[in-house]
Formats: sequence, C-alpha cells, structure tokens
Amino acid sequence: MSTTDPHHLYASGRARSEGEPMSTTYDRGLHDLGDGVSAWLLPDGSWGWSNAGLVRGDGESLLFDTLFDLPLTREMLDAMAPLTETAPIRHLVNSHANGDHCFGNELVPAEATVYAGTDFTHHLHEASPAVLQSMMESDYGPVGTAYLQRWFGPFTFTGISVREPEVTVDTSLTVDVGGRDVELLMLGPAHTASDLVAWVPDAGVLFAGDLLFLGGAPIVWAGPAAAWIDACDRMIALDPRHVVPGHGPVTDTDGIREVRSYLEFVRDYAAETFQAGMGWREAADRIDLASFDSLDNSERIIANLYTEYRHLDPETPQQGLPELIVGMAEWDAARSR
Repeated sequence: MSTTDPHHLYASGRARSEGEPMSTTYDRGLHDLGDGVSAWLLPDGSWGWSNAGLVRGDGESLLFDTLFDLPLTREMLDAMAPLTETAPIRHLVNSHANGDHCFGNELVPAEATVYAGTDFTHHLHEASPAVLQSMMESDYGPVGTAYLQRWFGPFTFTGISVREPEVTVDTSLTVDVGGRDVELLMLGPAHTASDLVAWVPDAGVLFAGDLLFLGGAPIVWAGPAAAWIDACDRMIALDPRHVVPGHGPVTDTDGIREVRSYLEFVRDYAAETFQAGMGWREAADRIDLASFDSLDNSERIIANLYTEYRHLDPETPQQGLPELIVGMAEWDAARSR
C-alpha cells in the first residue's frame, strides 16, 4: 500500500508544486492517506474506473463505495483485508446510484449497515446491472455500439444483485465508526439526484464521490450545473487536506476549483446559446471547449448541455440513457475526424 504525504500530493506520491495543475497519472491500488484513512484508486478514471475509500476506527471500519462489478470489488476488498481483519467493515456508504459506485455491494459483510441518499433505489433501477447488460447486447449502429464496447466492455454486469440501503440520508448524518465521526453530507442533486459525500474531520479527508472528476470531464446527469457549483463551494468550505474524487487522482481544494470552473463554463454557455434560440444539440456541435478540450471524455458535453436545457426549458424533448450514449459517441467520432 502506497503512502500519500500529508501536504498536497499526487496520488502517485510526487509532491505538487504551488500552482501546478493536477496530474492524471496515478497508481492503481490502496493508498494510505494517514490517520487510519485509505483510498482505493482505479486509473485511468474514465467510464467505470472509479475510486473508493476506507475509514478505520476502533474495531470497525467504514467503506465508501464499491466498484462497477464483482471482480473489481473483490480485488479491492482483498487488498483491504489486512486492514479490516481487526477493524471489519460495519458501515458501507454509497455516494450515489451509478453502478461504478455500488454494483459490488453484495460482497460487503452482511453485518455492515448500508447508507445512501433517499433517491438511491429509484435511480439504481434506471441503470441496473440488467439494464446495462441489455445495452451491451443491443445494436446502436456502428458508432454507438463501438463506443459502448470500448468503454463498458471491460466490465461484467451479469450475476450482480445490488444490496440496497438500510439507512437513507436526506440532509446529513454523523456515523460513529469505532469512536470517530464520519459526517455524511447530501450535496445533491448535482451529478445525480442524490450525491452523498463523506467528511472525516479528524483526518481532514473528504470522499467526494462523483461530485469530482479529475482529468476527465464531469457529467451532469441531474443538475443543474448551478447546484453542482454550490456543492463545490460547500466542499471547499470544509477545507480538506485530501480530497478523494469519484474518478481520478487524490487532490485538494484546487481540484474542486478545477471542476467548479468547468461547471461554470457549461452553465454560462448553455444560458447564452439557449437565449440565442439555439437547440442543445446544435450548441454541442458548435461548442469551443477552449481550455477544457484536453479533458478526457469531453463528449460528455452532450449530456451536460442536454441536462442544462432541460432545466432551462422543461419542454425540451427527453432523451433516455441509450440516446445520450449514442449522442456522445457520435459527437466524439465527429470531433475525431
């Protein structure tokens, strides 16, 4: 298990100079953040390659998120076993209902209490393992099908039975983990309708879930972007030493500010093009991403502008998950030509 220095470091362990941008190069596996807190990181942080965390107290632990399938989650739990042997997992927090943060729940000990937001179960069924497996077996044309296979082909969605929460969190909840407090804060809707973060005040560590994407474009499923910006401000106000994003390397408040800047860009561009009478898809096709063009998965601008337009005009025709995925695939293919 690698150890992260307590002062503004890359997840890979190299010190970051003042003002230096975040790196997207980091190591797979368990990283010690100090004070009985660890982060599990899965490069490269793109679709499905997500992070999780472990907080150890006296005789018990809290696990923040599981992973996209059972083999990935089993690998993580096996790596954590030397730590959880004397502090078994008794609490599991799911940040939100996207599968890359909860599809491994069934492998967590049955004695553990599962916590999630109030909308978790509803949104889980919208993109359940069965739904994703069906999408993988469907024909969305050469571009859409190739995109799905490229990004989701590495994962196994069969044989999964997602364990749902016993405790739901509407605003906040403090969990006693072997004598230390872990604060669960509901900061959604933002990325999804229900985004839960875990703040470990005695260690200065924030597990942000998918309120943070580092190195890749955030994706706004629920929004609006303004609400996510507010969530960023609330996270910054905690003044964490370490922030574990849902995707990407361990960061600090600078990483939160990077995501906030992207969301401001999306909010302002959507408002401008909407007022100009432009449709969301035309706006996406015409966009100049400027400094954000270097982000991985920049095609997520399709979903982001669609979501913003739905908030600006609820009569905007609704797009399902397959339609948005195909739209992102087509946008990416057009930009790559």
